[in-house]
Amino acid sequence: MERIKKNFGFGCMRLPMNGDKVDEEQVCKMVDAFLEAGFNYFDTAHGYLEGMSEQAVKHCLTSRHPRESYVLTNKLSSFFFEKEEEIRPLFEKQLECCGVDYFDFYLMHAQSEEFFAKFKKCRAYETALELKAEGKFRHFGISFHDRPEILEQILTEYPQIEVVQIQFNYVDYEEPAVESKKCYEICRKFGKPVIVMEPVKGGSLVDLPLQAMEVLEKLKGGSTASYAIRYAAGFEGILMVLSGMSAMEQMEDNIRFMKDFQPLNEQEMEAIAQVRKIFQEMNLIPCTACRYCTPGCPKHISIPDLFACMNAKKQYQNRNADYYYHNVHTSQKGKASDCIKCGKCEKECPQHLPIRDLLEAVAAEFEKKEN
Repeated sequence: MERIKKNFGFGCMRLPMNGDKVDEEQVCKMVDAFLEAGFNYFDTAHGYLEGMSEQAVKHCLTSRHPRESYVLTNKLSSFFFEKEEEIRPLFEKQLECCGVDYFDFYLMHAQSEEFFAKFKKCRAYETALELKAEGKFRHFGISFHDRPEILEQILTEYPQIEVVQIQFNYVDYEEPAVESKKCYEICRKFGKPVIVMEPVKGGSLVDLPLQAMEVLEKLKGGSTASYAIRYAAGFEGILMVLSGMSAMEQMEDNIRFMKDFQPLNEQEMEAIAQVRKIFQEMNLIPCTACRYCTPGCPKHISIPDLFACMNAKKQYQNRNADYYYHNVHTSQKGKASDCIKCGKCEKECPQHLPIRDLLEAVAAEFEKKEN
């Protein structure tokens, strides 16, 4: 951990795209700008962008910069192994995909009650700790999406865990489905440094409702993203705040306010409290567009995009949401009403959303003229 230079990291789940491929020319420029500004933490996983994230890390970072110049985190994801014997070959493949001979951090990915049971059955934690002892990675941790009591159970059973990555932002701080505050407090209780994911909630805290935007604009101090990221970074025990940047403009903005980081002041915290209240009153779907729910959908429903249409309709009362629903997001894929309620999506959702019920509401809103 001593090699980490600053408390802001480059999350590689939402890289700039050129069609269905990563725009590696742009990623190279962003990587260079990030390193030149004094930041050095990068985060990826085997399943990000259907494997293209690791390849982009190799082509844009590890093959172009000295190994000691960056800190690289990868994860063991449950989608890619079913038994203990498959874990080591997967790990070696990840090293190869990223073009390195060790990782700085290796996390047990997206731990929940269900996934933790699978990891235990497959001795995943034990296998990872063996890899660490062999020098294959330096720091052992988890990323977590579940209730605080499950986090406490995991940290009790595996005191070897060095860091915990949790979803943490000003909207989810006391959100019952996420319970960021309680998870953060468990990390503090066990003395584990925290890595923050989703500080801008998949972009939801960037493109704010008009009322919320007006509150932050009165501060005259920065972008909407800057308040969200600085909020998360200002808590005690936060080791790193990740941002999934998909454009150089986002990179430049983030560098501007994180290079010489300052926590939110009292006036800014009061404004954030107002914005949080606005979000709560709008009853928006708290989807972060991680897209974990879509690969297994038998009806090929683009669930996050349909939820985004629903939120846009609530936020802006705008007809464009109907256009995008019918002509973009369901023209070649399933509609919300096509859901057969198999529940596969809900098992994968880190936010624990009642997706089947929400799709019913989306269908009622956007398909009412067809019924």
